[in-house]
Amino acid sequence: MSNDAIVMLREDHKRIKALFREFAAVSEKSGQQRERVVRQILEELTVHTYIENEVMYPRVRELVPELEHDVLESYEEHHVADVLSVEIAALSPDDERFVPKVTVLIENVNHHITEEEQDWFPQVRERLTRTQLREIGTELGKARESAPTEPTQPSAMKKALDALIT
Repeated sequence: MSNDAIVMLREDHKRIKALFREFAAVSEKSGQQRERVVRQILEELTVHTYIENEVMYPRVRELVPELEHDVLESYEEHHVADVLSVEIAALSPDDERFVPKVTVLIENVNHHITEEEQDWFPQVRERLTRTQLREIGTELGKARESAPTEPTQPSAMKKALDALIT
């Protein structure tokens, strides 16, 4: 696998979108299947938002200050996803709000992915060198090793709560 930061994040997006499609396919089936897919979605999103928030966004903000507005908007989009993820994790798959809440999460994350891939990633790639993107990719890989995997883990919860306060 490449250690180019953008390639790594696009791979995350592919896995997440595949899980979204799987959720759509099982959303009318058993609660157990729905729960399994949603748990996988929450895990992927928790890790992904963590490594972007901890590594990618701060590094781009530092190296490409003219993209600061985009970075700040991305933080807010992650905040929405984090809050929804915590709420979903607390629900039973049989709860009447479970499927609608997951649907809203998917809609928000798809919007975020589209913005990143169509607008933000090309701008970042244009402004950073291959070496810088590989260095950031290496940092992303290290952050992934210690990233929370559940939205209710202390480090993920703290981030979500800190974001509510600020």
